Amino acid sequence: MKARRNKKQVPSFRKLLKTSKVKLENKLKNKQFKQQSTLKKYRKEQRKLRQAVKDAVSKKPIPLEDPKEKRPGKRIEREEEEEEEALPLDMMDEDDLQLMKDLGQRASFLTRDLSSSEPVHARKRKHEHVIDKYEKIPRTLQTAPEKELIHLLPIKDKSGIIPQTREKPVIDSNQDEEDQEEMEPEEEIIEEPIKELTLEEHLIERKKKLQEKKMRIAALASAILSDPESNIKKLKELRSMLMEQDPDVAVTVRKLVIVSLMELFKDITPSYKIRPLTEAEKSTKIRKETQKLREFEEGLVSQYKFYLENLEQIVKDWKQRKLKKSNVVSLKAYKGLAEVAVKSLCELLVALPHFNFHNNIIVLIVPLMNDMSKLVSEMCCEAVKKLFKQDKLGQASLGVIKVISGFVKGRNYEVRPEMLKTFLCLRIKEVEVKKDTEDINKQKKFMTFKEKRKTLSRMQRKWKKAEEKLERELREAEASESTEKKLKLHTETLNIVFVTYFRILKKAQRSPLLPAVLEGLAKFAHLINVEFFDDLLVVLHSLIESGDLSYQESLHCVQTAFHVLSGQGDVLNIDPMKFYTHLYKTLFKLHAGATNEGVEIVLQCLDVMLTKRRKQVSQQRALAFIKRLCTLALHVLPNSSIGILATNRILMHTFPKTDLLLDNESQGSGVFLPELDEPEYCNAQNTALWELHALRRHYHPIVQRFAAHLIAGAPSEGSEALKPELSRRSPAELFEAYSMAAMTFNPPVESSNSKRKDKVLQGDSFLSEEISQLIKRHCSEVATQSPLDFTKYLETLPTEAKLEVSDQRRMLPSGLD
Repeated sequence: MKARRNKKQVPSFRKLLKTSKVKLENKLKNKQFKQQSTLKKYRKEQRKLRQAVKDAVSKKPIPLEDPKEKRPGKRIEREEEEEEEALPLDMMDEDDLQLMKDLGQRASFLTRDLSSSEPVHARKRKHEHVIDKYEKIPRTLQTAPEKELIHLLPIKDKSGIIPQTREKPVIDSNQDEEDQEEMEPEEEIIEEPIKELTLEEHLIERKKKLQEKKMRIAALASAILSDPESNIKKLKELRSMLMEQDPDVAVTVRKLVIVSLMELFKDITPSYKIRPLTEAEKSTKIRKETQKLREFEEGLVSQYKFYLENLEQIVKDWKQRKLKKSNVVSLKAYKGLAEVAVKSLCELLVALPHFNFHNNIIVLIVPLMNDMSKLVSEMCCEAVKKLFKQDKLGQASLGVIKVISGFVKGRNYEVRPEMLKTFLCLRIKEVEVKKDTEDINKQKKFMTFKEKRKTLSRMQRKWKKAEEKLERELREAEASESTEKKLKLHTETLNIVFVTYFRILKKAQRSPLLPAVLEGLAKFAHLINVEFFDDLLVVLHSLIESGDLSYQESLHCVQTAFHVLSGQGDVLNIDPMKFYTHLYKTLFKLHAGATNEGVEIVLQCLDVMLTKRRKQVSQQRALAFIKRLCTLALHVLPNSSIGILATNRILMHTFPKTDLLLDNESQGSGVFLPELDEPEYCNAQNTALWELHALRRHYHPIVQRFAAHLIAGAPSEGSEALKPELSRRSPAELFEAYSMAAMTFNPPVESSNSKRKDKVLQGDSFLSEEISQLIKRHCSEVATQSPLDFTKYLETLPTEAKLEVSDQRRMLPSGLD
């Protein structure tokens, strides 16, 4: 038999590949454990050596009786490690245990001085006892402070190891306190008093600080705009300046930072809403570009959220009159800060309706629409109006309408009317709501394979497939919102608006919101469901008959009623004569001064009541309204007169037989009764429009032109015809175009220039050259005080002059000569 080989073969590469992963891990752990145990032993030996050196230096041998009790604090770690490796006592024989105790009592190796080069058993031969050596060490008093030694590296020579130490300087704590007390008054004396700045120096210093802050804000904003994805962290740095603590520039810097951040968010915000990532998306591997974009989006959303929270806190502090502990910003300055914050919120509401936290901004803005501050309220209302006008889809408008409706209901309808007037700016067209769902063009369906096979040939099927594919791609490329979604949003918005209006009509008829409600109903009345028409007309008539409304509110009721009847209400058999009578009666109650706002409502009502319902209007009614409108035109401002005369022109064209009012002869029986409030029975056919002759001499040139045009029968051609810029405009447009709101003549009055231009002489041109030179010479002479003596001049006068002077003296009373 062959000898067995003891040498361990080196495993081949193939065998290594077959080795399990667990074995490799176990081998690695064993190797690490061996290294740790070796290192542990080395550290243990070094620790023992250092301790021995320290004991030899201090010359204080450890007593043999119970060494563990004397120095427990310094040897706890060493004893624990030794105990771990020592053999337990219960596993030793009694003989071995007794031997270990005897060796422990002798233990010369524990008391050996390592600094000496003596052999180990030298002390045994000399019989030197440990206690005697301990007694020879000099004692020290406990009162004296022990000197701490700093151990240095030892030196080794022929005699052995010489330890090196150095005393650590001990500083007396009491002496330190006395020294500090002595130094404090000296420092107080050395400190120089703070120099008080004058007002001018303070302003210069503030201007310098402000300029530095401005440059800092500009630098951060420019860096963010240049590369938003890389510098998104600088948004946090810029936002931190909202907490500026320097009282000199705190308010100004905070305002600048608020506006700067608002403009930055408007510029760098993407045109889509950023949603939070799911767990699956976070765990998947992505490219560096995608990871960078995600970090940018997360940073942008978080900073945008913190920014909105800061703005909200500023507004809350102002509303609660809450002063901060830092007392950097005064209560008066909070108002200016809050106004800037509200302005920024309004800008973000309009500019970023698609982005995150838009609903949060709406919740902040809507209560401020009813704020006591007129400036804040107007800012918020204007922002909401702007949002309504530019919202094409209707998603943002629906969110605002929901919050406003809930707010109005929660305040028990005690809010500003301007809140409800914002509803008038909603972009809801008739065609988008009037159509039924059945009439809406449904989405085009493509033919199935069976239908194609039945009706089309093979080539036709191929072309049809390519055509359908192209249509699908075009539909995706448009990315436009479907009409169905738009109609659904608009319908829901209108439902909330009408619910708000009907609640106020039912529960708060004497509320100041009623004019805004009636105006809104007048605009959207044609979109109301036909089922509510009868009840709505009854409510409007009862409001008019109650007499609690002003003339403007009653005009809104009339306007709403006829808007209802002009749309889907045509199918209803309702006689609105009572509304005609009320408008006819209200015409003479209009305000004729600068606040003639009611005239515009009247013009709109006349257009709906007479022009658009021409087939339901009798000739007697048309004649009565034309006559009363001409009388009214004598008493109102020029722009109102122009609008009324333009309405009369349209009525004369709509009802051609009304030209009999231009004749002096009466038609039919009866006498015209101008004081009667019934237009059907006032006998307007028996009067004439004499008011036009008075208006022909009006000071306003456009009123003169319209009066002459109507006297001539409102011709469309000829010398008396109107210019296109007047004839093509509606009465409401003419009313606005020639408004007197600026308290100026419109058009301006022409200056009267005389044909003869005489040369006007002024100043020195009346004097001859000799006289002017004489005046200059006398003016340049220095005035000297000399007694006035007129007698010397009498000698030089001629005889006739002397006689005149003597006669004048005789004519003077006695005592004055």
